[in-house]
Amino acid sequence: MLHRLRRTLGVLLGLTLSATALAQTDTWPNRAITIIGGFPNGAGTDLYARKLGEALANVLGVSIVVDSKTGAGGNLASDFVARAQPDGYTFLMATAGTHAINAALYKKLTFDVERDFTHIAILGDVPNVLLINTKKHPTIKICADLLTLMRANPGKLNYGSTGNGASTHLSAAQFASAAKVDIVHVPYRGQGPAMTALLAGDVDMFFNQSAPAIASIKGGLNIGLAVTTPTSLEALPNVPPMAQACDLPGFESSTWYGLLAPAKLPAAITTKMSAAVKQVISTPAFRTWLVETQGITPALDPSPAAFAKIHHADVAKWAEIVRISGAQVD
Repeated sequence: MLHRLRRTLGVLLGLTLSATALAQTDTWPNRAITIIGGFPNGAGTDLYARKLGEALANVLGVSIVVDSKTGAGGNLASDFVARAQPDGYTFLMATAGTHAINAALYKKLTFDVERDFTHIAILGDVPNVLLINTKKHPTIKICADLLTLMRANPGKLNYGSTGNGASTHLSAAQFASAAKVDIVHVPYRGQGPAMTALLAGDVDMFFNQSAPAIASIKGGLNIGLAVTTPTSLEALPNVPPMAQACDLPGFESSTWYGLLAPAKLPAAITTKMSAAVKQVISTPAFRTWLVETQGITPALDPSPAAFAKIHHADVAKWAEIVRISGAQVD
């Protein structure tokens, strides 16, 4: 009798909790939503999150707060969101770095990059651009010139990066492996110091992310020899893809930005948030901002399912590139 009563109470409690969750889903969102980023204010992810948040606020009718929790290559922010309540009020501005590269780069993470998150939308493809300081190398006009110089001087040329294991490091390591050249890695703490080193002539080249690369090329500070995507960027039509420019068939090395939520987010909220994001990034004004100022190619299919598929494949892809580079962070 007592066992039957307990079971009945358990069923009733379950039904009550289900009804409460359903009611919360039906009224979502009814308060401010927070998007957590893992990198400092002014970083590419931060700029995107703020631009996205501003537009989403209009679509969803609530405030969108963008907050940065920096440290450990974005892992602090990821851990925070993985542990957050899956109620639709905490999201993560994720990257291929935080959710594919870091899985291989760090010996131990406090979260699983796939299982502990709900995919909302992939926000775009983010390439790197091979930059050269023309004052230091005035004779280099195309990638073939750079390759000739590197092959004649093995181990004597170097490249900057935004840190050990960052995409700016791994793109260069992938390039060196594909081109069979010996170049030295010089890591810096972020994009600013790495670009300063390039402009000062302390390094010979820098595979910088598209947004700052576009600004430096258009500002006449550097020249772009190649972009790590299969086709040229709309913002840099005269910078050829690396596969063509450097005679490296099939070469591609770009990352992505994506929006994630904690695991077990209710399907109705996932669907509603995904649709809102798609509505925003599909507008001509937002697309123009992405393409012309950030060098980001919007995803043809930003859906959760498409995002999950790309994410899963990238975990294996970047694990191999990390292995080639020898990069590791304790």
